[in-house]
Amino acid sequence: MTTIHKLIPAAVRRPSRRLAMTAGQLTAGMRTPPTFIVAGAQRCGTTSLFRALISHPNVLRPIMHKGVNYFDVNADKDWSWYLGHFPLAAWARRQAAPGQGSAAVFEASGYYMFHPHAPQRIAEALPDVKIVAMVRDPVERAYSAYKHEFARGFETETFERALALEDSRIAPELARMQADPQYQSQTYRHQAYRSRGQYGEQLRVFLDLLGPDSVHVVDSERFFSDAEAEFTRLLEYLELPVVLPATFGTFNARPGSPLPPDVQTELRQHFSSHDDALAGLLGRKLSWMT
Repeated sequence: MTTIHKLIPAAVRRPSRRLAMTAGQLTAGMRTPPTFIVAGAQRCGTTSLFRALISHPNVLRPIMHKGVNYFDVNADKDWSWYLGHFPLAAWARRQAAPGQGSAAVFEASGYYMFHPHAPQRIAEALPDVKIVAMVRDPVERAYSAYKHEFARGFETETFERALALEDSRIAPELARMQADPQYQSQTYRHQAYRSRGQYGEQLRVFLDLLGPDSVHVVDSERFFSDAEAEFTRLLEYLELPVVLPATFGTFNARPGSPLPPDVQTELRQHFSSHDDALAGLLGRKLSWMT
């Protein structure tokens, strides 16, 4: 999809970004941190959800990017760097709905759910923040992620081979990340196809750190089949007026050949216990479980 942003030459965009970020950091004390964060999961429709959210008159996005990635890959930056990505507090107050002290402010970084240190960092820096997680059939998510990473050059193996290699690839990288919070692993970030779909264990961390009222789960399949109802539930959770976008689009879809039936069966068996754990955690079954 071509946007005005993409039509601006990169040589023009880069200095503009640097100028905006410098101004943001210098005025960090006048800016408002996010009131909620879309924390993932990857390849579950978060870009489509982001587009729907920014259409709301009382929701403000980050200044430069949908995802700031401060709590995962940019945690070495100053807090002022993070705040510099968000709107001025005075502007947020002007954009508030009647009876609302300030507009809702958010970012969407799809790696936060899976990163081993991001939940703790979020809880320490923003103890009152709300977490929005979007989840999808983990079998479909795994294959979609593989196609996405293969197209971007982060993967070179077949899907079947990548699945066979996954544990041996990411286990040592996770151990290194846990031992050294500053270590960044491209392997862990881009080659975890099954592991990223084990949603229950990821959401449990946020629930334990922030409390059960601080996490809202959006069912991706239901969002795309009945967007108005699912989006309304999200707005009510965020305590925002129910204002729906004119249309709900689908962005960043990755078409391709269907998943081989034997691989699908293998993945379905792998995720069975993880799906049960997720349903128990949420007190309800998700769309792909029924």
